[in-house]
Amino acid sequence: MNRENVLKILKQVEKGMLTPEEAITEINDPGFEDLGFARIDHDRAERRGFPEVVLCEGKTREQIVKIMENLAGKNDNILATRAEPEVYKAVKEVLPGCKYNKAGRVIVREKKPAPRRGHIKLICAGTSDLPVLEETYQVATVLGNKVTRITDAGVAGVHRLLNDLEEINQARVVVVVAGMDGALPSVVAGLVKKPVIAVPTSVGYGANFGGLAPLLTMLNSCASGVGVVNIDNGFGAAYLASSINQLGLEELPGSQGE
Repeated sequence: MNRENVLKILKQVEKGMLTPEEAITEINDPGFEDLGFARIDHDRAERRGFPEVVLCEGKTREQIVKIMENLAGKNDNILATRAEPEVYKAVKEVLPGCKYNKAGRVIVREKKPAPRRGHIKLICAGTSDLPVLEETYQVATVLGNKVTRITDAGVAGVHRLLNDLEEINQARVVVVVAGMDGALPSVVAGLVKKPVIAVPTSVGYGANFGGLAPLLTMLNSCASGVGVVNIDNGFGAAYLASSINQLGLEELPGSQGE
């Protein structure tokens, strides 16, 4: 527990809101709950601004349901990524208010939706990249960002992208999702003055190497201001974009809806 939290607890004792014994219990709280198969990080929201997010891949339905139920008991808004439809059905039985982005495979429970602040623009090269784009969209939205999309804007028809440049430049940060040759982020970064986050996807023929080819292209971008996340990592791109987008918003007039 950090110094700020300890001081907060001590002030509650001073005001009579907590007994000394209750304060000791809170101070000694390890900040996680052990479920046997998982240790839930309940301090994540205070440290990072959002609770621990559940990656469903590799977990059983029973484990996912138990983790989601546990997180929902202490947090208004929770997320699970890479969730198949049958997992969503199981989670919905214990959390009836949750919703499912089928294309992005994201489960969302929002009891108190965060204000959608700033502006993140998502761009994907082709329709085959939409699953990763949708994961990015859903995660970034729940984290409290205004998010808009431009789809099917690959470099094979670059005039489509040029048509949207004014709109793209209105965003605070741009996320570009692309497979195949992975050239789109470099093109976008060469045309706009905003930070660009590149997401390589595993879309492509044999020499794409499951997304390795676009990953290397993006890492070798000659355009300035391009950051690259891992293959198909829409979640990571969304979290990074949210962190950039939220910087300084508290000081900006009218930032709640912009």
